[in-house]
Amino acid sequence: MPVPKGSTIDPERTRAAILEAATRVLYERGLDGIGVAELCARIGVSKETLYRHFGTKDGLVEAVLRARSERVTTWLVAAASAAGDAPDDQLAAVFDALQRWYDEPVFRGCAMLNAAAQHHVDAVRTITARHLDRYLELLTGIAGRAGAVDPPTLGRQLLMLVEGATVVAANHDTVGAGEAARQAALILLSAATRTGPQD
Repeated sequence: MPVPKGSTIDPERTRAAILEAATRVLYERGLDGIGVAELCARIGVSKETLYRHFGTKDGLVEAVLRARSERVTTWLVAAASAAGDAPDDQLAAVFDALQRWYDEPVFRGCAMLNAAAQHHVDAVRTITARHLDRYLELLTGIAGRAGAVDPPTLGRQLLMLVEGATVVAANHDTVGAGEAARQAALILLSAATRTGPQD
């Protein structure tokens, strides 16, 4: 990452630029699909610069995953919020956003689950668990606002639909995976919020 002559090095800016570039490469190639030398060449930094900012490749991986989790969960929360106050509209918006992601040419599945499958280490598993907890908070909140009898249980069921759709889209067929999960999620939401005897 060359610095123009006469300018000063901003460590935070350099770190952010490495994170952004490494996120794309690691998502495309997988955490174990590229060595440090090739990664550095692809993102345009020396090994010394990478190690100075992140300590090790694992340190970079952990930082990439934390940043990606923050970005993805913020994006889904924003999608739900933009849908208005109706919980069913918020839930539909989550799955609509996911389907748009699945339709992107660079889609390679959930980076968190990919990482957990590739790196059976506590640090990565902790980041992945926190990422899923944040999804669960969003979905349980929607369930609660909808008046579900048991919001935590419904939240977990909806989380399974989110992650199941993502796995299917990544490994089988992206076409309609989010839409099918959306339909199932709305059926679950409706069933969980019914009160009184049904016809």
